[in-house]
Amino acid sequence: MQRTPISTTHAPAAIGPYSQAIRWGQFVYTSGQIALDPASGELVDDEVQAQTQRVLQNLQAVLTQAGTSLANVVKTTVFLTRMSDFPAMNAVYASYFSGVTPARSTVAVAELPRQALVEIECIALIED
Repeated sequence: MQRTPISTTHAPAAIGPYSQAIRWGQFVYTSGQIALDPASGELVDDEVQAQTQRVLQNLQAVLTQAGTSLANVVKTTVFLTRMSDFPAMNAVYASYFSGVTPARSTVAVAELPRQALVEIECIALIED
């Protein structure tokens, strides 16, 4: 199997030496997305709800480029700078997933790039 990098201008460009995602066989492994607006490169807001929405839109853009979608996500990892933001993040997160929801880990971290409040990465299946 070959590793194939995934890149789209509909999500923020990588801010370091990494790919937005890698396809490996039937799976796509995304890098963590923070709430950067793809057009401006700026953080969208200072509220976790708005940031979570932008993060999930960014992930959807990457997954679309890879030929899949949030509906095929099997695992996510959520990083929060404040665990007190969990209920607000979770409400937005839940609105993006229906049916069988992916497995998920949520961890509190000391800091995220660009002072973001939330970062999410995922693994998704590509159905042929």
